[in-house]
Amino acid sequence: MKTDTKTDGFRAKAREVLLAAVQGLVLAIVVLPCGVAFLLLTLISVALVPLGVGLVTTPAVLTGVRALADARRGLAAQWCGIRIPAVYQPLPRGANPWTRTFALLRDPQVRRDVLWLPVDITAGFVTALLSAVVLFYPVQGILLAAGLWRAYVPATGGPYWYLFVPVSGQATAFGAAALGAVLLAVAWRLSPRLLTAHFRLTRAVLGGDAELAERVRVLTETRRDAVDTSAAELRRIERDLHDGAQARLVAMGMDLGTIEMLVEHDPAQAKRLIAEARRNSAEALEELRDLVRGIHPPVLAERGLGDAVRALALRLPLPTEVTVELPGRADAPVESAAYFAVSEVLTNAVKHAGADRVWVDVHHAAGRLRITVTDNGKGGAAVGAGSGLAGVERRLGTFDGVLALSSPAGGPTLVTMEIPCALS
Repeated sequence: MKTDTKTDGFRAKAREVLLAAVQGLVLAIVVLPCGVAFLLLTLISVALVPLGVGLVTTPAVLTGVRALADARRGLAAQWCGIRIPAVYQPLPRGANPWTRTFALLRDPQVRRDVLWLPVDITAGFVTALLSAVVLFYPVQGILLAAGLWRAYVPATGGPYWYLFVPVSGQATAFGAAALGAVLLAVAWRLSPRLLTAHFRLTRAVLGGDAELAERVRVLTETRRDAVDTSAAELRRIERDLHDGAQARLVAMGMDLGTIEMLVEHDPAQAKRLIAEARRNSAEALEELRDLVRGIHPPVLAERGLGDAVRALALRLPLPTEVTVELPGRADAPVESAAYFAVSEVLTNAVKHAGADRVWVDVHHAAGRLRITVTDNGKGGAAVGAGSGLAGVERRLGTFDGVLALSSPAGGPTLVTMEIPCALS
């Protein structure tokens, strides 16, 4: 069994090395002609802008450069799992050629694409080619010992130099093969790394501050969502106070005024109004408690997220199993966001899923608070505009959190929420 595992591992590694070498060779073959062609076209086209010709050709050439860069971004993600961000500025609609050309030239991402071209045809070409050379050159050394030296030595009229080994006969060919075996062992480790280095170089030039720009955009959106959510929450609190506790307190004040007038003339009626005022006060107190619980539950502040989720599950009409593994407590805003996210997901499960059982798992690992809510309902849930899950996603996004949903038709539905945070 262990032998089979080692054999499978060796085959997988061999495929990885060979694939990296082939991919590097393909890149090297494509990089040089495409990069040189687009670099020359870009320089010529920009130089012709003052003559007016470049106003027509520059947008087309820069669009081609972008397509080339996008293709490299796709290969980086597909071959090495390296994501290269790109943030292009939108072009004004209906712009004339002059405006369109200079809008492209002012775009920082377009300038990074153009700057990438000379880097790609030099350092990029070398790193791509090396990932193939470090594998194929050792193979040539091994083939020399298999008789290939007979084809090289007569052609050169002297010894054929394989690196620093002069090959002039079978004996020296074996020396070249030994050197090739050593180089092959080195290539076993280097070839995939050189291909990765090629794409990291590409990311360093093409990515630039695009990732920062994307981060700023996301933070701007989440800040706007947080402000909108806070405003909606304030409106809800005002509405609940106006329609609930405030109305009962006003009614209770009116009853007390009436009781003052009736206490001497009609004690029996006064007693009935006192009992009604007592009920109104109890109901107003309960509504205020519900309102406070909706803002920040006392159990969350006092006992933490785990016990707050357990208390939340106890109020559900469905059997709910809660598993909590938290060695400490997160910051209060993170706990609050996680609590209300769980509350919304559980509410959806009760109202829409048609489930008869729910499971909640809360744990912290690798610097992330991870919460999964699973129900055995009918499935078919989706994160869309106007849905409760979209609100949960926005709430988590304020803390760089994410939400993932798996809800095939027929169920079950699995909602996974993650928030990066540290526990204290």
